[in-house]
Amino acid sequence: MTLLDSRDAPRLPSRALLEVTNLTKHFVVRRGALGWSTGLVRAVDSVSFEIPAGSTLGLVGESGCGKTTTSKLILALEKPTAGSIRFEGRDVSTLGGEGERAYRRSVQAVFQDPFASLDPRMRVGTIVAEPLVINADLDAAGRRRRVAELLDLVGLPERAATLYPHEFSGGQRQRIAIARALALSPKLVVLDEPVSALDVSIRAQILNLLADLQQRLRVSYLFIAHDLAAVAHMSRTIAVMYLGKIVEVGDADAVALAPKHPYTKALFAAALPIDFDRPPDEVTLSGEVPSPLAPPGGCRFHPRCPFAMPHCATQEPVLRPESGRLVACHLY
Repeated sequence: MTLLDSRDAPRLPSRALLEVTNLTKHFVVRRGALGWSTGLVRAVDSVSFEIPAGSTLGLVGESGCGKTTTSKLILALEKPTAGSIRFEGRDVSTLGGEGERAYRRSVQAVFQDPFASLDPRMRVGTIVAEPLVINADLDAAGRRRRVAELLDLVGLPERAATLYPHEFSGGQRQRIAIARALALSPKLVVLDEPVSALDVSIRAQILNLLADLQQRLRVSYLFIAHDLAAVAHMSRTIAVMYLGKIVEVGDADAVALAPKHPYTKALFAAALPIDFDRPPDEVTLSGEVPSPLAPPGGCRFHPRCPFAMPHCATQEPVLRPESGRLVACHLY
């Protein structure tokens, strides 16, 4: 099946819909009967990026790098330790009352496992209508019409509203989850591994749907996934995270086809090739990912980097322009 390209969506004004600046989240680790603090898990450490209206930012990295914590911060499921999140120019931390409710309506999520995220005891119509009951001023007839519109939008028949989640395939359940996320016409949808739990044959269908919805609704996506080919295809910009830090960020094609940071090279070398006409980079990593409780000094990647230099262990690199993107590496 041919994949639609979400990057063909009409370009909107360049002002960022979401601006994340020096976003930080540290978790205190407590042990023992008295709950003494024994350290900090630096899950997200001074991360900055932006998502323009109608665009997609792909966030990639190994498990434990901080991607999901970043998404929880943006969804207001966690409070940041430091840094700021600005939505349509307003600092989210200063929103109160109706402003905070409006933000939660404008930012929705689709999670990895569509079966776990759907209540098996509720009919699909009730599941999709749930955000409308809480946040929209619609009567029962209005909610039924809106549910029918949403099901049609994601390619499901109106009669699906009368069925239960277990009566659908995995791909169909993810369509239901997408319909629920779109119920309140959000401006940003956080897609946390939206296709990783699906059969390979179904993934292209869901990615096509997401690309089509972006073109039709001009919604923005934060696309988090391990499937690097899907991220490269869906995203206009890719940010690569390692141990809570962004190590490379730039245009999706540039990062995917000509990565600069050694970690980015290793990630894409280990994945299925995106361009079969180009020989893959042969970059192998040694050792395990260090603990976020005690990240290495200097460059956090240096213990595993095949190109590490002595000063990599003592000097932390900052993101600097290199070949049309930003790279945090002493090689450049």
